[in-house]
Amino acid sequence: MAGIKEIAAHSGVSIATVSRALRGLHHVNPETRAKIIDAAQILGYPIEDKSQPPAPIRTNSVGIVAPYISRWYFAQVISGAEQALREAGLDLLLYNFSQMKGRERLFQHQLLKGRVDALIVISLPPTEEEFESMLSLGIPVALVGMHHKECASVAIDDVAAARTATQHLVNQGHRNIALMSGHPDDPFNFSVPQDRRKGFLQVLVENGLEWDPAREVHGGFTMHTAARAMDDLLARPNRPTAIFCESDEMAFGVMQAMRRHGLRCPDDISIIGFDGHEMSEFSELTTIEQPVQLMGEMAAWSIMERLRKPSKEPSSLVVPTTLVVRNSTKRLVSDI
Repeated sequence: MAGIKEIAAHSGVSIATVSRALRGLHHVNPETRAKIIDAAQILGYPIEDKSQPPAPIRTNSVGIVAPYISRWYFAQVISGAEQALREAGLDLLLYNFSQMKGRERLFQHQLLKGRVDALIVISLPPTEEEFESMLSLGIPVALVGMHHKECASVAIDDVAAARTATQHLVNQGHRNIALMSGHPDDPFNFSVPQDRRKGFLQVLVENGLEWDPAREVHGGFTMHTAARAMDDLLARPNRPTAIFCESDEMAFGVMQAMRRHGLRCPDDISIIGFDGHEMSEFSELTTIEQPVQLMGEMAAWSIMERLRKPSKEPSSLVVPTTLVVRNSTKRLVSDI
């Protein structure tokens, strides 16, 4: 088969010019390029189809976007994803921000462009504009803790899980149930606190229990904030017999505040948490357990599958939760 030398001799140009022309490089006269391609076809030299876009350059890195990394839930998801990616020989680049300015820089200025092969976003509901920014990168995107039709996703049903937690308290005879929730003015607009509150209120309505807004306090999904919120709740009249905490970490703060006030769990107040934090077992906390690390792994697997098969449709998965009953909840003894 003819080579570059034969093509150069046939077309009357230098070998370097033939090389540049066949590689699609600039600085080659169009007429000369056409003459070289004609010569290559006559001599049977295989020519790369330049009409097809070049294959993207792989970075072997996957980006993870998380608003927090120190909080248990986010750390567990990241750990699961990192393990799966590491086993596949991929690096992880973590994009963490706890302020809105960092979010704006990431999405509006496309800081991810050309740096990662795929992206995992954890429990951060992007705006439609931010979604467009992510999708315009042309890389696989997986979401954890939320869903979007254009992305692969893995999440739990927070409404259904909160219903299970609340119904457990109702089944034990509790009627005066308080709610330890997130902040209503959260700048990130997380959907989780809203969904868990929705499930909680649904069960109250279905069981004919009147909701008193004074029974809700905002724990901010941290132990320290929840402990202070519990101080506030205990200072109000009509102390609850049970509390649904939207996270285990808030439940730990509630327990600590109760001890300071000389109250016992569950004798004075029953407590149920949410997440399946490893410390819930040692605290004897009844909780809704979700497979957090597994969700991180599943998100990583989904984007690796789409890297192997770019035409594969993104999947939307809902993983189950489990009610784990321990000693922080008890049945109320009837006065009758």
